[in-house]
Amino acid sequence: MRFTEMLAAAWQKNDSLLCVGLDPDPEQFPASVRKSPDALFEFCAAIIDATAHFVCAFKPQIAYFSAYRAEETLERIIAYIHARHPGIPVILDAKRGDIGSTAKQYAREAFMRYQADAVTLNPYLGFDSIEPYFDYPGKGVILLCRTSNPGGSDLQFMEGTEGERLFERVARLAAGAWNKTGQCALVVGATFPAEIARVRSLVGDMPLLVPGIGAQGGDIAATVKAGKTAAGYGLILNSSRAILYAGQGNDYAAAARIAAQQTRDSINRER
Repeated sequence: MRFTEMLAAAWQKNDSLLCVGLDPDPEQFPASVRKSPDALFEFCAAIIDATAHFVCAFKPQIAYFSAYRAEETLERIIAYIHARHPGIPVILDAKRGDIGSTAKQYAREAFMRYQADAVTLNPYLGFDSIEPYFDYPGKGVILLCRTSNPGGSDLQFMEGTEGERLFERVARLAAGAWNKTGQCALVVGATFPAEIARVRSLVGDMPLLVPGIGAQGGDIAATVKAGKTAAGYGLILNSSRAILYAGQGNDYAAAARIAAQQTRDSINRER
């Protein structure tokens, strides 16, 4: 099934626009989990099982695994999601950006090694840096557009000769000439609802991956209002730390489940 089809099905099945980001930091694990030789997998698997009924996607961040030489654990976790919770898309948050044969290898890594359903990419090297990812026609290509960090404005808000800001140019290209397989999406941070609304006006019903509603303090009501489609969908609202570390004891998975359900329901009240 194509990424956008999986996403649409998950939106409806779980009545959810929530994405749980898998950013496992062993220093924040409960003591009982930290002692395990397979702590990264055990922690993530428990979070996945606890929250799967309340999400439209999971988004593992590759750096949290590669920093601990745990790339094989990441492979296992993605396989675990596909096996235990089929139909929930997995977005590999890698933010790759390179050209030529290197880009081809990064695409192979994301879609063949890790078996992700979509991957985040940095588009600022131009179309040839993302083109190899379209060799996997059912896979999602999610381009950084208007990121949630303050420094994103250093470049993304720059105006071109015709008054078009750089993030607007990325949005237009992603919705038009670059969207070769119809599987493009964009990253737009929850900390900038006005720009979310602007991107939505440029790209129609294209999915928007929106980080920043949890620990980064993005406003759920403003984000949903700015980014939802006319049908009330179109958003992948990511929360990581606020759900992963909702509890610090042995009941951490139960606490994550409660936090995920509450977040999903808060989002739905605004739809």
